Amino acid sequence: MAIKQSEILAFSNRASTPSASLLWEAKRQGRQTAFLCHSHKDRELAKCVQAFLASVGFDLYIDWEDANMPNHPNQETAARIQSKIEELHWFLYLATENSAPSRWCPWEIGYADGVKPTERILILPTEKNYTTYGAEYLGLYRHIDARSVGVPVVVRNLDGTITEMKSMRV
Repeated sequence: MAIKQSEILAFSNRASTPSASLLWEAKRQGRQTAFLCHSHKDRELAKCVQAFLASVGFDLYIDWEDANMPNHPNQETAARIQSKIEELHWFLYLATENSAPSRWCPWEIGYADGVKPTERILILPTEKNYTTYGAEYLGLYRHIDARSVGVPVVVRNLDGTITEMKSMRV
């Protein structure tokens, strides 16, 4: 079930900014790390997802927080994104009205599909104004099933079973 974007935005006062070095440290300590695929039009929502998932033990990488990213997207940007998708444990796709028409989001999930095991790709479907985002080909992947923001957060597996996100480890 999709989570209302307004509920995700309620996490705005808890948003933090982990740097790339902090993510490396999180990974070294055995904490779960994820690449957050999202439209840059959803910056505020992305920060709130970062805080929301931190509450269940996931440290999210957001490309525009990376000081080593070029100021303007180019070939180096694509190479760095590929590297982060490969390096981090999970790939998380934030499905909104802006992600499908984005130039980068479909490319990123396509790349992740080629380099990550399918079970490590998660879709976070959202709802806004009674419209749900995260269907179509995204149905090939497991979905974060968050009826409301809070714990426990579960992942709906392709076979219909659910797994508590907090217990998921690579």
